[in-house]
Amino acid sequence: MNTCAECGFVYDLASAAEVPSLAREHAVEYADLLGADIDKLRQRGKPDVWSPLEYACHMRDVLLAQRERVLAARRLDNPLVTPMGREERVEHDGYAEQAPPDVARQIRDAALLFANVLERLGGEDWERTLSFPYPEPADRSLRWLAVHTLHELRHHLLDMHRQLDG
Repeated sequence: MNTCAECGFVYDLASAAEVPSLAREHAVEYADLLGADIDKLRQRGKPDVWSPLEYACHMRDVLLAQRERVLAARRLDNPLVTPMGREERVEHDGYAEQAPPDVARQIRDAALLFANVLERLGGEDWERTLSFPYPEPADRSLRWLAVHTLHELRHHLLDMHRQLDG
């Protein structure tokens, strides 16, 4: 995947070092959106599309999962990434019932934790790899993982705006 057909995000691996500051900035945007009316935050526009609150919870968990993946790639040679169970988490963790102020704080904290591990990467560390199952099984660099996470942050902000602004 070089460009997301839906949101237009371009995977520019040369920009990976910018991801920590952008992740922190985007987390603030998520937190701001979580100040919207609680009914709008919990409402699904369509049964098969997550609510804005569910997207924010998902993004919090993505940041935490990606942080652990970066740390694993620093410890191990080409570790296999275990899927995070994105669909199951919505129900298993009760995304729709969570308190938006709590999620706002948690997503900011998750972005800080993710940014911290990225900022500690040296030149060669960025090229360490993980065996990543998405979008098809492939060995992916930490540079790719950082940029992919930025795509997730931006794409799901768009998803939230579509529902909250519509």
